[in-house]
Amino acid sequence: MSKIKIIPLGGVRENAKNMYAVEVNEDIFILDCGLKYPENELLGIDIVIPDFEYLRQNVQRIVGVFLTHGHADAIGALPYFVSEFNIPVFGSELTISLAKIMCENEDKARKFDDFHIINADTEIDFDNTTVSFFKTTHSIPESLGIVLKTDEGDIVYTGDFKFDQTAVQGYQTDLGRLANIGQEGVLALLSDSANAENPKEIVKEHELYDFISETFEYRQGRIIVACVASNILRVQQIFDAAAANGRKVALTGHDVEKVIRTAMKRRKIVLPNEDILVSIDKINKLPDDQIVILETGRSGEPLKSLQKMAVGRHKAINLREGDLVFITTTPSHAVETVVARTRDMIYRAGADVKAISDEFNSSGHASRNDLQLLMNLLHPRYLIPVQGEYRLLAANAELAQELGMPKENIFLLAKGDVVEYEHDKLLLGSSIEVGNTMIDGIGVGDIGNIVLRDRKILSEDGIFIAVVTIDRRKKKIVDAPKITSRGFVYVKTSRDLMAESAEIVTNVVQKNLDNKEFDWSHLKQDVREQLNHFLYEQTKRHPVILPVIMEINQYHSHKKNKSIKKSKEEA
Repeated sequence: MSKIKIIPLGGVRENAKNMYAVEVNEDIFILDCGLKYPENELLGIDIVIPDFEYLRQNVQRIVGVFLTHGHADAIGALPYFVSEFNIPVFGSELTISLAKIMCENEDKARKFDDFHIINADTEIDFDNTTVSFFKTTHSIPESLGIVLKTDEGDIVYTGDFKFDQTAVQGYQTDLGRLANIGQEGVLALLSDSANAENPKEIVKEHELYDFISETFEYRQGRIIVACVASNILRVQQIFDAAAANGRKVALTGHDVEKVIRTAMKRRKIVLPNEDILVSIDKINKLPDDQIVILETGRSGEPLKSLQKMAVGRHKAINLREGDLVFITTTPSHAVETVVARTRDMIYRAGADVKAISDEFNSSGHASRNDLQLLMNLLHPRYLIPVQGEYRLLAANAELAQELGMPKENIFLLAKGDVVEYEHDKLLLGSSIEVGNTMIDGIGVGDIGNIVLRDRKILSEDGIFIAVVTIDRRKKKIVDAPKITSRGFVYVKTSRDLMAESAEIVTNVVQKNLDNKEFDWSHLKQDVREQLNHFLYEQTKRHPVILPVIMEINQYHSHKKNKSIKKSKEEA
C-alpha cells in the first residue's frame, strides 16, 4: 500500500499562490509554484510567495515541479524556487517559455536550465508513481491538468480550468481523456474553486469576441484596452477585432512585449496582418478612430497604469476627452475598491469607461455546472477544493454534496494541513507550520509581521521623534529636547502639544539621570510610555515614538582640553 500525503503550501483560503506538495512514499511532487499580488494591508510589499521551509527540510525527496499553465498564480514564485533548489521543472512549451521570462528577472534563477517540455500525451514514470497530463480550457493556451497515478488510485489536480464547448483549437478540454481517468479510479480531486460561488453561467468566448469587435466598430475615438498580459486568448481577440475594424494596435506595458513576442514565436498568437502592430511613438500620426492601445501594466496588472494615464503621469499615453478605456479583464473581488477609484479617475480625465464584466459573466474559471460536470466525469472518492478563499472552497464542497459525496470525504484545508491516506481512508492528520514569504524590492522573506505592523501604524498615525542630549556624569540635560513629527500632527499649528511633550521628555530624562541605577533601555522605554500616554490623551492616536538620546562627556587630558561627543540612538 502506498503512503500518500497531500499538503497545500498555498492556494487555499486565499486567491492565487498555488502550490501543493503530494507525497507518494518517499517522493514529493510539487504541483504549481505561484505567487499572489498583495492586498492593501501588506503595505509596500511587491509580491507574496509560498513558504519553502518544509521543502528545504525534505529537499532530497523532491522529484520535480509540475506546472499547469503560464499565469503568475501558477509560475510566479518559480524564480525564487529555482534560485534555491536544483529541481527539474516540467510544463508545456508555452508555460516553460513564460517561466523562463520570469526567471530572467532574478540573477540566480537565470542560471537554472533544468526545464522539461511536456504535453497532454506525456507520461513520466517514477518509482511508485506515473505522472500524466490532460488538456484543459483556460484563458491561456497549453493549460494542462495533472494526474499522479498511484497504487491507491489517481490524484488529479485541475489547475485553472473551465468548460467551453465552443473553445477554439488550442484551448479545448479533452473530455474523453477525463472520462478515461474517471474509469481508472480517482482517489482525490484537487479542484479549482475560484468561481464556485457565482451562480451565473460563464459567457462563451466567441460572444466576447463579438462584443469586443462591436465596440471597436462603433467607437469613433482612441480605444485604450486594459488587459492582463498573460491572457493570451483575450490578446488574440483584440488583434482580430482591431484588424476587422481597420485599426492598428500599439503595445504599452512592462510585460506585454515579451509575453506577446514569445506567444507569437510559439504560434499561440497569430497576427491577422503584418502591419497591424505599430510602435507607441507613431500613434499620433494616425487618426484616432484607427488606434487601439493595448495596456497591460506592470506584472500584467493594468489598473495602476490606467490611473497614471488619467492623471498625466504615464510614460507614453495620457487620457483625453473622447478616449474610451475598455477593461477586458475581470478583476478579483479583492480589488473592487481600486477598480471603482480607477473608473472615477478616468471619468475626471474626460474619457469614458467600458468593461466586459459590466455586460457579461466572464471568467477563466469553472462555473458551478462545470465543477459538477468534472466530478461526474472523474467520480473522485475524495474532494479537496483549492484555489480560492474559504467561502469559495465551501461553495465547491456544497456542489459535491449535491452530487451525493459524503461530507466527511471533503477537506476544506488551510495552508500546512496534512491529509494522509491510512487504513484505506484519507484522513486529516497533523499539520506543518506554513507562512507567507514576502518580497519587498530585492529582499526575500526579510519582512515579517512586526515590520508590517510598524508600517501600518506609520501609515495610520505617523511618527513622533524626541531628541535630547545629556551629560550622564554631571546628571544633567545639556540641550533642551527637540520634538518633531511626520504624519502625526502639523507642527506649526500644534506648538502647545510640542511644548508639553518636550516638558514630559525633560522630566522623564532627568528622573532617570537622578536614579543611581541608570539604564539606557529603561530610559528610552520610559520616554515612550509617558509620551504615548500623553499623546493618546490629547489626540486619541498612537504614533510610532522614537526617542533619540545623545550623550556628551567632557574631560581634561594632561596635554590639552578635548571634548568627545558620543551618540547613542535606538530606533
